[in-house]
Amino acid sequence: MVLPHWVRWSGEPIVYELANPRHVRSVYEQVLREGTDADVRRYVRADTLIEVWPDLFLPAYVRAAWEPWVRRRRTQHP
Repeated sequence: MVLPHWVRWSGEPIVYELANPRHVRSVYEQVLREGTDADVRRYVRADTLIEVWPDLFLPAYVRAAWEPWVRRRRTQHP
């Protein structure tokens, strides 16, 4: 998978292999930081986000914006 230039705007395009957990984390970090609502709907799967959430390196404002959603989702689907 290759992210659009407005999400991965720095450097040459990269092909991400979503079977690689490191690539999944990188895609999610970039989409949550730089993507639009449509990008989040297209690239982020709820169950995967919950799984990788503790390992994502995100700015505090992004983590604060998503944390309530992640907590609610974990409660609904233990």
